[in-house]
Amino acid sequence: MTVAASASRAAEILSRPVSLGGLTVPNRIAMAPMTRMFSPGGVPGEDVVSYYARRAAAGVGLIVTEGTYVGHESAGQSDRVPRFHGEEQLAGWAKVAEAVHAAGGTIVPQLWHIGMVRNQGEPPVADAPAVGPSGLRLGATEPTGKAMTQADIDAVIGAFAEAAAAAERIGFDGVELHGAHGYLLDQFLWEGTNRRTDAYGGDRVARAKLSEEIVAAVRETVSADFPIIFRYSQWKQEAYRARLAETPEELESILTPLAAAGVDAFHASTRRYWVPEFEDSDLNLAGWTKKLTGKPAITVGSVGLDGGDFLKSFQGEGAEVGDLDNLLDRFERDEFDMVAVGRALLQDPQWARKVLDGRFDELAPYDAAAALKTLS
Repeated sequence: MTVAASASRAAEILSRPVSLGGLTVPNRIAMAPMTRMFSPGGVPGEDVVSYYARRAAAGVGLIVTEGTYVGHESAGQSDRVPRFHGEEQLAGWAKVAEAVHAAGGTIVPQLWHIGMVRNQGEPPVADAPAVGPSGLRLGATEPTGKAMTQADIDAVIGAFAEAAAAAERIGFDGVELHGAHGYLLDQFLWEGTNRRTDAYGGDRVARAKLSEEIVAAVRETVSADFPIIFRYSQWKQEAYRARLAETPEELESILTPLAAAGVDAFHASTRRYWVPEFEDSDLNLAGWTKKLTGKPAITVGSVGLDGGDFLKSFQGEGAEVGDLDNLLDRFERDEFDMVAVGRALLQDPQWARKVLDGRFDELAPYDAAAALKTLS
């Protein structure tokens, strides 16, 4: 296929609108959530407003914000990561949503609790303990934090529901719940960190109970057409080979109760979107998610790049521009509904516009040093 034909195909496929619950997104391109730590006191300022609005104005259909801490004392460990609670913090986020809408985009906040990843002594609440299903960090054999009580669990469920209600109140288009990458919800989902013997531990269905209850609480709190997106992954930070499910049947046992509880779309996080998830099928994780649940699925993972190690690239290594033919083939097979773009959009706020306009020759390699230095 010629470059011109590939560019025309990309424009035609990626410019199609898509529905996520009651939200119509103007095209198939989403901005993946990426922690930036440019919000002192947890308050997104004018630079954050401009950062997101610039990408919406350049054609990104759906902005998924960087992870934002919910209102639980142990939710985070940085005073520069934005929060989704507090009067000043929510006022800042309302400006972000307004600017993205003015630029023609849609936006959802990613709601986040880091659980056992937290180091006690760090802000925003220095004396808050690290909490998790069993008090275990990734790879640990002995607890170093607090195993959550029912009261702790109830408080976290309430914090997610309150944040979702705030998102709808201040003008966001939906919410994404962060259930991936070894953070709190994923710590419950994975047997490596969940050793509980009560209703929240045991088999995969039981380990999904906290996520299911959070989804149900959010669904009850917000309007019926306000979309809930659930992001999940097999891999964890520092445990790339970890897996929640080894077969489609095992994955279905996790996702089915979440869909029934009110998830409108799933965001399936992989390191490389073109890698098949299970044997005897070319479907990636998003593809299997859509097939098993019938819900819209968002794929992600080194989109538009050459497939180099994405964590190393955030630590200073670059990545070359990759072609989009494989991605477009999968869209044409209806494998998934949207694609979330991370580093390529971090590098170039105009990435979506260049792709939608067929200006592939203007795409630049990812340069971590330049991309991470400022909110460009």
